[in-house]
Amino acid sequence: MNSPADSTVVRTALWVRLEARAGQEEALARFLEGGLDLVREEPATVSWYALRLAPGTFAIFDTFPDAAGREAHLAGRVAEALMARAPKLLARTPAIEPAEIIAAMLGG
Repeated sequence: MNSPADSTVVRTALWVRLEARAGQEEALARFLEGGLDLVREEPATVSWYALRLAPGTFAIFDTFPDAAGREAHLAGRVAEALMARAPKLLARTPAIEPAEIIAAMLGG
């Protein structure tokens, strides 16, 4: 569990499930790889993971210190780019699930 002594405290997260449009699986994977540089510019994004769950199923899991950080991320450049490319890359609207972190271990 996080304590006030932790250098980075995470309290909120997002789980985003993405289904690639047929034939767009590798394009979606490349898009997600490229998103890492944009996320690095977000001071309130503590961690960000792009995952492949199955050949055409992907997910993003990211963590934030608070709800304001999560909302800033949702209004950020990666979200904007994803929604702009969604009609070409995705078979359906991303399933975005906000979450509260109960316990976490970060590094060290």
